[in-house]
Amino acid sequence: MFLAAAAVQLWLTRRRGALAVPADAGDATFQAAFYAVNGPIEEGFFRGLLQGGVGVLWGAPAGFAIGTATYVLYHRLGRWSWEETLATALVGVPLGLAFWLLPGPPSLLGVSLVHIAATCGFLGPGPYLLRRLRLL
Repeated sequence: MFLAAAAVQLWLTRRRGALAVPADAGDATFQAAFYAVNGPIEEGFFRGLLQGGVGVLWGAPAGFAIGTATYVLYHRLGRWSWEETLATALVGVPLGLAFWLLPGPPSLLGVSLVHIAATCGFLGPGPYLLRRLRLL
């Protein structure tokens, strides 16, 4: 997921012509640590509370739809462009489906780990590596 997210960021960057890249490896490491905290918090809220809670009240399809749509649109609050906001659907939809459809009781562990990998590829460490590899 890290590589897929970095590839999406590379494509978006080439379209818009600009990207914020961490200043150095220390900054990229700090950002990765932040995302390791942020990912589980977002998943706990959007998958656990929204998708799980709405799913209990109105059924799993409604929980998936409301949880995923809210997750994607939430990123627009951070002043992300519409392209970047919709790119979060490339992660949000599969994570919502995994939370809903995988056998066994719903678990936030797996979706949180994938979320962390995707965020690190799309922001911070991913763009830093793209710059270091001279792909940007």
